[in-house]
Amino acid sequence: MRPLESYIADQGPKPLAEGQAVASTGNPIVTETAVGILSAGGNAADAAIAAALVQAVVEPHLTSHAGMVSCLYWDGAENQAHQLNALGTLAPDLSPFRPINGVGGWAREGAPGPQAAIPGFMPGLAALHQRFGSKSWADLCAPAVEWAERGHAVSSFEYGVNVFAAPFCTYFKSGRAVFMPQGYLTPVGQVVRNPAMAQTMKALAEEGPDFFTTGGWAKAFVAAGNDLGWPVRLDHLTSNPPRWQVPLRFAHRGHEIIGLAPPERQGAFCAMVLGILDHAGITAMEPFGADYVFTMAHALRLAEQACGFMHDPVVAGDASAVLMDPAYHAQQAKLIAASRPHVDLTEHVRLTRGSAALAASGWNSASRKPPVGSCEISIVDANGNWIQMMNTIQSGGIPGMAVDGVFMMGSHEQTAMNAHFSNFRIPGARMRNILGNTLVLKDGAPWLALGTPGNVYATVAQMLVHVLDFGMDPQSASNAPRMLPLEDDYTLYVESRLAPETVTDLTAMGLLLGPMPQWDWNQGSFQMCWRHNDHLRAGADFRRTGSAEAI
Repeated sequence: MRPLESYIADQGPKPLAEGQAVASTGNPIVTETAVGILSAGGNAADAAIAAALVQAVVEPHLTSHAGMVSCLYWDGAENQAHQLNALGTLAPDLSPFRPINGVGGWAREGAPGPQAAIPGFMPGLAALHQRFGSKSWADLCAPAVEWAERGHAVSSFEYGVNVFAAPFCTYFKSGRAVFMPQGYLTPVGQVVRNPAMAQTMKALAEEGPDFFTTGGWAKAFVAAGNDLGWPVRLDHLTSNPPRWQVPLRFAHRGHEIIGLAPPERQGAFCAMVLGILDHAGITAMEPFGADYVFTMAHALRLAEQACGFMHDPVVAGDASAVLMDPAYHAQQAKLIAASRPHVDLTEHVRLTRGSAALAASGWNSASRKPPVGSCEISIVDANGNWIQMMNTIQSGGIPGMAVDGVFMMGSHEQTAMNAHFSNFRIPGARMRNILGNTLVLKDGAPWLALGTPGNVYATVAQMLVHVLDFGMDPQSASNAPRMLPLEDDYTLYVESRLAPETVTDLTAMGLLLGPMPQWDWNQGSFQMCWRHNDHLRAGADFRRTGSAEAI
């Protein structure tokens, strides 16, 4: 049996995988699980279900069986894409419940902490299994049972996340049992086990996914919430089932891009960014030169603001058609061009930010710490089925609590117009989110599948530009520098790998550059699969600790 320490992956370059079936996930154990299911005759849906179950066992710092699931599934037999929305939901008849609001600075400045929510993870996997699964539920749970019993060795990445999240994750005794079983965070290289999780996974395998919605775990969840003062009921766990949808599609550079439809904002967001850049003449711009960075930063900012008008179609009209209108993109491109300074603003930047803004390195580190807790899975089987899935600790459960070994973060849903995670408290509604499951079709068939945790709303559009507008291969595109949308105060947070002349030119345009690490783990860590000649390839972004394997 392979030693547990050998599964530890560090940040840095990852090898590609090539074969007739491929998988890429954020953890070597999870990738091995997916490939094992494929080798045993399972399809892409089977592999993704087993992988997600294992991921929540070995990466409790990033995902949870009480979190959520979102995916795009390409049915190779039907040549059709399907979107599954299994985010956590709010009980429409309950007020927001935040048992540890703002602990340790976890909440974003000026925003409330996460609130208790109804989990969507297990209902989502159940829906995927019912529609596309081919192997028994017990067979798909078996790897999760095994890994829950064996435990896993802690990586430096996991330890770093746990240090950051400790004030939140260890607030309650049940959370400390998961993350501090010996009374302290498990050090790098040592094995951490969760016996309560192992028992929960065994019951899940025996009783099926209903164990988490109407069975023993669900009843323990309700009891834990009630003990804290949250009047959640058992019927709340099944009142808003997962939603199957038709995803959005738009054309770009001879390809068709499939993205998530409302209430998810990513499909319209990417269409808007790519459309603006097309009208701005991106093909004539130097990749990662000042013109491109200036235009991209503004396009991301405009799309971020415009997507605040998107809501669940159950609640409001569908704004995606307006956001995807080429005429609208043309006007936005003109707006960016009109706003470009025509005088040298270098001295302005020096006076307001200091001469360090002129350096390509050595800038002051950006202090922003976006919320963490998401995992991406990308799988293609030998029969032409593709799946791009995100599973995450966010969007479900009781913040800071663990129930029978399952740790929970709760939901970041808000009601502000431009919030990433916005929703209305009515029956059947689902929140707007920033998930990035994406398929790129060539000649009517999938060519590339990609997705990422970490500032998803900004990074997916940049990846598509790198691949489709700049002609980069997917792996090179994932390694290229990325940025956040331009801030209202004209600060641009960007990975600090821009050429010195680009920094100088951007400073002359008045941008106040806020450098991130050269490869910032919050700036997307893509899990990708793509066709290459008569084979498939898979790659893992080296900003985190993923891996790719093939059959």
